[in-house]
Amino acid sequence: MHALIQAAASRGDLSANAAKNLWHWLSRPEYASYQPTLMAALEEGRFPELEAAFWEILPFGTGGRRGRMGPFGSATVNDRTVAESAAGIAHYWLSLGHTTGTAVIAYDCRINSKHFAHLAASTLCACGFHVWLFPGPRATPQLSFAVRHLECSVGLMISASHNPSTDNGVKAYWSNGGQVLPPHDGGIMTCVNAVAQIPTADFDAALQEGQITWVSDELDAAYAADVAALSLSPARQIKAVYSPLHGVGQHSVERVLTAAGFADLHVLPSQREPDGTFPLVPGGLPNPERTEVFDLPIAEAKRIGADVVLASDPDADRLGIAIRNAAGEYVPLSGNCLGALLTDYILRQRKQVGTLSAEHYILETLVTTPMIAGIARAAGVRVVDDLLVGFKYIAETMDELGTEKFIFAAEESLGYLAGGSIRDKDASVAALYALEAAAELKASGRTLLDQLDELYCRYGYHAERQFSQACVGAAGQRQITAILEAFTNNPPAELAGITLGQVRDYAKHEIRTLPGNAHSSPLPHPKSRLLIFESQPLSGLPTITFAARPSGTEPKIKFYVFASAEVPHPDQLATVKERTETQLKAFHAALVNWMDEIRDSDAECQS
Repeated sequence: MHALIQAAASRGDLSANAAKNLWHWLSRPEYASYQPTLMAALEEGRFPELEAAFWEILPFGTGGRRGRMGPFGSATVNDRTVAESAAGIAHYWLSLGHTTGTAVIAYDCRINSKHFAHLAASTLCACGFHVWLFPGPRATPQLSFAVRHLECSVGLMISASHNPSTDNGVKAYWSNGGQVLPPHDGGIMTCVNAVAQIPTADFDAALQEGQITWVSDELDAAYAADVAALSLSPARQIKAVYSPLHGVGQHSVERVLTAAGFADLHVLPSQREPDGTFPLVPGGLPNPERTEVFDLPIAEAKRIGADVVLASDPDADRLGIAIRNAAGEYVPLSGNCLGALLTDYILRQRKQVGTLSAEHYILETLVTTPMIAGIARAAGVRVVDDLLVGFKYIAETMDELGTEKFIFAAEESLGYLAGGSIRDKDASVAALYALEAAAELKASGRTLLDQLDELYCRYGYHAERQFSQACVGAAGQRQITAILEAFTNNPPAELAGITLGQVRDYAKHEIRTLPGNAHSSPLPHPKSRLLIFESQPLSGLPTITFAARPSGTEPKIKFYVFASAEVPHPDQLATVKERTETQLKAFHAALVNWMDEIRDSDAECQS
């Protein structure tokens, strides 16, 4: 078998990494149950299948280990990679000097999620843990709440968030209820890679003996009551359509909004029930950042004359929204726009009742709109706006600064949080505040779109675009490396008439001036594979900033492009919008064209 693998690698049928990982699975006793299938695939020459299954060892990304499901392979989510993840987390916790531990496990509606959750529970029990297990699908924020409420050592969420239906994963949570941070993530992967034989307890026996305990309905009620208690207004006269997109939002978003008293909430029947194939979501891609997912909810909203449309992703930690305009059409808002509106609403409500001080604070990541920081500073509160990408860094800062003065946190990818009981983004609290803000405005004959225009006039027009270069397999990994190296070592100095003035390189901890790419000053910040480019301010042109980073959850590079321009007078807002959007479109096209010249011809990449 080793000779067959070597021959395939020499022909280019298998990459070096795939050949190495495949041989590891074929030569080690702990993979014995997989070996007949693997040998058959090798003998039959199913090299594309083997390459996809073994080209990497599934990494620990921004939110744990996530990827395409498969029957075998180090690069896919399967029984082995899920069980070794659970064992690695247990071994790492015990390596810190603990003699035992407790864990809570939740899972969403995805294919195999329940199976993987029960497998992880059996593995943790065999490692000496007591496990709390949700009896049915639940939302990610409910898992975060449960870790803290039950005072657990760790938590596991079986979910691939907004990924395609082919994917699944394991999100790992620490005892604070937040996703695992350095150095724990590295320590866990070291333990995962060291796992050989995986101990597994009999699930039914562990349940009968009390090693596994079902999470009771009381915890669901406590979560819903905790979020509903964050209400800032009694305004409830708003008609809304909500779609869980076949996810688990009925257990969190719907329950919270019902508890909060929104009587005119209409949950879309065709997308209410959990279904991991996401049959009625366009393209089977249940990401509320994609405007296509609003097609069915908007059709229902038009039928009943709703003011607002809401949609959450499968594990209900992200929330998208669309607002009816004066013409009766529904306009989806970006994560940045909704984040700014929610920040504005919360600060206005709290200022009105006198519960703000200079010690209160707002949190946002480096790739979230600067308009949030502008709104916060104008209200006289502190803002921390230089956090790395990933809500776990927001959770870390909440713990560092304390939650007594915490107001709100936002990230551009539809993630929002308030309150002190959860350490991950939550679609429920975002929905609560979005509907309250909309109801408050409706009472005065206005909408969230009107309020957004008012914010633009006050803080400048802010526009943004997000796009990705999706890169598949080993060839795609080379593509990611080539593009990032080009941005680092030989970046563009001008794109579409916009002159770039400097770059912040968080991997090298330095700021460099452009053109020339010369070192300017150090950048004291945690290390991240993030590059942020800023344009030189020029009269008559918008200020443009763009960021590039490899995704921590998917094989792609993500780009965030921001443009901002002053609005001299409200009457000029439409003109400023048009001019800024035109420049942003041209800049986006020029950026893509520049990358097209970099891409390797053999990489399987697409925009």
